[in-house]
Amino acid sequence: MRESPSILAALRARVGAIEGPRPAEGALFALGAADLDAQLGGGLPKGRLHELFAAEADDRAALAGAALMLAMRAGGGAGSEPLLWLRQEGAVKAAGTLYGPGLADLGFDPARLIEVVAPDEPALLRAAGDAVRCPQVGALLIEPWKAARGLDLTASRRLAVAAEKSGVTVLLLRAEAEPGPSAAYSRWRVRSRASAALEAGAPGHPAIGIELLRHRGGLDGLSAWLEWNRDEHSFEQAPLSGAVLPLPAGRPAGAGGAAPERLSA
Repeated sequence: MRESPSILAALRARVGAIEGPRPAEGALFALGAADLDAQLGGGLPKGRLHELFAAEADDRAALAGAALMLAMRAGGGAGSEPLLWLRQEGAVKAAGTLYGPGLADLGFDPARLIEVVAPDEPALLRAAGDAVRCPQVGALLIEPWKAARGLDLTASRRLAVAAEKSGVTVLLLRAEAEPGPSAAYSRWRVRSRASAALEAGAPGHPAIGIELLRHRGGLDGLSAWLEWNRDEHSFEQAPLSGAVLPLPAGRPAGAGGAAPERLSA
């Protein structure tokens, strides 16, 4: 993957304005749900590549929500570090632009999100190769379009190695794609989940179902239904039943409300 000097310079300039302290090398980030964290040995490692797959095509919104929640847990919660979200143009057309009020509903300040839209897969991979080497980024989210043939074992290994060197946690969003060879530290399947209504019939917390497909530490068979507490920026074990609540999803351009900063790759 070649460097893109203009993109890299723009990213460094942008994150430099809002950067915060880096987490300790080799640290874990807990998800917040005690039972699941215990099974994971305390959480997931920062500075690693983690893959998230949508269980079904209509779980794309749950996938995006889960990725943002994990990014917040990894270091982009209530702190000052920016989150960088790289999206292939095809994914934007399918899911819509990122919607500021929807991000805020999850407890995230959209002003701290930098959205970069790449016209095609090669441009996305070049931008990812640049961004993962920028240690001021709190977390890097990469959203290719469908199968993304270029994201093979070699490409994922480059991202994984760069993430370990820089300490940047990378979350790879895979919608309408099947798992293949990858150097990711962990791989998860995400699906939408009914959420329990709060008192007086108020909408419940956003909820997802997750299943661990692969873990470099040898774990398998883990699954959980989780709710997201926007005030605590933390996952919690979900009740067994509830009413359907869609996660905040992408909206068409011009839908109104605050929007994250966008750059073009």
